[in-house]
Amino acid sequence: MPAGRPLAPLTLTDDERAKLTAWARRPKSAQRLALRARIVLAAAEGQSNTAIASDLRVTLPTVGKWRSRFLAKRLDGLTDEPRPGPPRTITDAQVEAVVTKTLESKPANATHWSTRGMAQATGLSQTAVARIWRAFGLQPHRHETFKLSTDPYFVEKVRDVVGLYLSPPDKAVVLSVDEKSQVQALDRTQPVLPMTPGQAERGTHDYVRHGTTSLFAALDVATGKVIGTCHRRHRHQEFVRFLAEVDAAIPPGDGVTVHLVMDNCATHKTPAVRRWLAKHPRFVVHFTPTSGSWLNQVERFFAEITEKRIRRGAFKTVRALEQAIESYLAEHNTNPKPFKWTATADLILRRVEDVCKRTLNSGH
Repeated sequence: MPAGRPLAPLTLTDDERAKLTAWARRPKSAQRLALRARIVLAAAEGQSNTAIASDLRVTLPTVGKWRSRFLAKRLDGLTDEPRPGPPRTITDAQVEAVVTKTLESKPANATHWSTRGMAQATGLSQTAVARIWRAFGLQPHRHETFKLSTDPYFVEKVRDVVGLYLSPPDKAVVLSVDEKSQVQALDRTQPVLPMTPGQAERGTHDYVRHGTTSLFAALDVATGKVIGTCHRRHRHQEFVRFLAEVDAAIPPGDGVTVHLVMDNCATHKTPAVRRWLAKHPRFVVHFTPTSGSWLNQVERFFAEITEKRIRRGAFKTVRALEQAIESYLAEHNTNPKPFKWTATADLILRRVEDVCKRTLNSGH
């Protein structure tokens, strides 16, 4: 049998061998790059292409290709070459111009840029502008709200409340307390059309009001259990009554204190409330900063019950709405799960500081 064509000798430097070995063994390497590294390492040991193909279960042309690529370009020859395609038509300078214009200017006749407006201003296509915005995470059409607290004791209150969440005192029950006031019993003017395959549930845009109720709730931040009750009015009298219900729901224990995290609503600070708290010394109140209700974990529960039970419901009476809320509370408390608070006070204060700096430098 005639001998095959002699192979060009393949020798490796120490650096090349170390790099190829790392590529071949590292678990996170791309598998195609790891395979190419194994082919070259086997070839450097003097194995024939046929033996390498058999050991690595690849075709003979594959072995020959990567042996030749390595001999021609060394390590650079094992990486993928640029795929064929048309050349770029948008330069880096044009991309930078779109990004800069989006961030630092506004159109003359609008509050924010649109893809069509930016395309007209820069001479690019609307599709190109949309791709650039997606690549840099720019969304001029979106607008969110915020408000910085002006509470002179903001830092102290943040550290106090967050400290309760992350490291509560011994023998303490921490309750996040608030009211979801003026919950409307809304009924649609026509029956809701149920969901069908390919069609979402549909309801009329107009509605009929049947009255309101207020949900008073206390969230146990350790267990996720919620003590809640509905009242037709939202006054300090109802709040005192709710505090009595909380007191009855938490049996007194040896040295157990109940810490209430509340916002600065006027109903929480009336003389009647202060008198009730004075008569129940195991209750300790912690106020969130002014305009800092986002520190109150029960607000997250209110968002959930609104999304899951109230917003899309149709209620012909206030009592029907209250029954729906009570049913949700009972089901929630059968398997309560606490919200996981991870932000430290230092992290929150740093973020507020960053917002302050951006606000001062925004030019508005």
